[in-house]
Amino acid sequence: MRRVFGLGETVFDIIFKDGQPISAKAGGSVLNALVSLARLGHHVSFISELGQDKVGDTIINFLQQNNIDTSFIQRYKKGQSALAMAFLNKNNDAEYDFYKNYPTERLTIELPDFKAGDIFLFGSFYAIDSNIRKQAFRIVEHAKKCGCIIIYDPNFRNKHADNLNEYKHYLEENISLADMVRGSDEDFLNIFNTTTAEETCKAIQPHCNNLIYTANKNGVYLHTPVCQKHYTVPQITPVSTIGAGDNFNAGMIHSLLSQNITPKSINNLTQLNWDQIIESGIKLSSEVCMSLDNYIKGSRE
Repeated sequence: MRRVFGLGETVFDIIFKDGQPISAKAGGSVLNALVSLARLGHHVSFISELGQDKVGDTIINFLQQNNIDTSFIQRYKKGQSALAMAFLNKNNDAEYDFYKNYPTERLTIELPDFKAGDIFLFGSFYAIDSNIRKQAFRIVEHAKKCGCIIIYDPNFRNKHADNLNEYKHYLEENISLADMVRGSDEDFLNIFNTTTAEETCKAIQPHCNNLIYTANKNGVYLHTPVCQKHYTVPQITPVSTIGAGDNFNAGMIHSLLSQNITPKSINNLTQLNWDQIIESGIKLSSEVCMSLDNYIKGSRE
């Protein structure tokens, strides 16, 4: 069975609405996607780090209950597991405050035994954090050399935009390693100052051929060497949008595996292939917006 690996930060999400906590659960962009993929029956491994504390124990137990391989999660004695306070606004979009106490020595794990055809997902600030950049880049580069399909979600938000010059080189390196880049209109506005999928495509083309540009209720724009297309999305009243982009990534990966798409064919997919990939992303993203969970419900075929 082909495997899915994800590299990302682990946080414990505490969700607030109207000033009151209403939910608490394991979170983090890549983690959210991996939980949904595991619930869809895929073989999933998570590469991350946690403190040796009760929060860390809670998250590890949750991941293992969802059949996620946790052998590449580093547990550190100094420092604590990260917390994320998510405050839902009137549209149920989240604004965050983070509480982190990391040790000096981080992500000192053995390189996973990636195999050609495995899928590797990474992204968010964790992938450009200068404190772990060397270690993270080493893992992503190894996945690339081993023949994994690499999917990158920059998830680059407003709070980091003022320091873009510090991170721009890392962002471009990550895009260059990726076979597919999936990001939101907000991400690309912050990175490239682009406002359309066409402008963004021109910006990433020197680095990556396949762009999936998500624009919330305005739909999804696909730009590849063989096709360009706009997809509409269902108009819903979301309960929470916290896991929307993460589960779009999960849906794409689920379709890549279901269609048995290999690294050799990734740049020559037909429009029908892409239709199935994007529609799967939209389906999972829409589903997760209809609950306070960051991932899809339970297991299914």
